[in-house]
Amino acid sequence: MYGLVNRAIEQLVVSLRGQEGWRRVCRQADWPDEGFVAMQTYDDGVTYRLVGAVSQELGMPPADVLRAFGEYWILYTADEGYGDMLTMCGSDLRSFLEGMNHMHARMEATMPHIRPPHFRVEDGANGEMLLHYESERDGLAPMVEGLIVGLGRRFGQAVEVHHRHPRTPTHPVDVFEVRPLP
Repeated sequence: MYGLVNRAIEQLVVSLRGQEGWRRVCRQADWPDEGFVAMQTYDDGVTYRLVGAVSQELGMPPADVLRAFGEYWILYTADEGYGDMLTMCGSDLRSFLEGMNHMHARMEATMPHIRPPHFRVEDGANGEMLLHYESERDGLAPMVEGLIVGLGRRFGQAVEVHHRHPRTPTHPVDVFEVRPLP
């Protein structure tokens, strides 16, 4: 994953547990507390170890850590100077979700080693959106749930997210039901 993800994990921990909490996470994850370069790619194992260590530090299951991180990620990236890029992706929840593949394609142009996920949005039968998420990486569906909630907050739209169909070896796509709330 690229360093901006790991830096955001660091900032989330620091906001909740301070620098000492982050140092404990680094020790637990067997990672030197030397920071991350935003646009550099890191082995996915680093991120997974960090999530496991944050889980222990916060006393939360890893899936809950990933959900919290996904929501935090949206606010963090805007604050880190990527707000314009987020704005180019869309001006509401649906257009943003539909534009994520374009955003990732632009990132790939400057960071050819990233392996971005792929998204597809379709209308559900009862006014909900169905978000199809495909990634080489295992276990990140809870983060996507948090991202959707964070995007809803960014656009002033409360949403309910259900992981309708988890991916399987024969169907490598997660499907989320995204329902706008009044």
